[in-house]
Amino acid sequence: MEENDVITALSALAQPVRLRVFRALVVAGPQGLTPSVLSEQLAVPGTSLSFHLKELTHAGLVSQEREGRHLIYRAAFDRMNGVIHYLTEHCCQGQACEASAPATTRQCTTC
Repeated sequence: MEENDVITALSALAQPVRLRVFRALVVAGPQGLTPSVLSEQLAVPGTSLSFHLKELTHAGLVSQEREGRHLIYRAAFDRMNGVIHYLTEHCCQGQACEASAPATTRQCTTC
């Protein structure tokens, strides 16, 4: 992942509503959510939500798919994992660590 891609992704998440939207989509998992469900869950007006979804989609953090008459939005886990990998690629001052392990079990020997 390139530095500009990471900056775009982090910039998109650096806004409270967009961060809440992304987290809701992460919780929803692969089945995703419709804008109406997101709007209801987060108490965000539809027009405002549309703007925020567009920004997250532009950053590559959210995907959109049409199912019949509905749009389904999903978190782009691969993209977010790429951002996390970029941020932690050279962790532990170059020493061996468990950077490839899940964040909850990661242990750096120099941290």
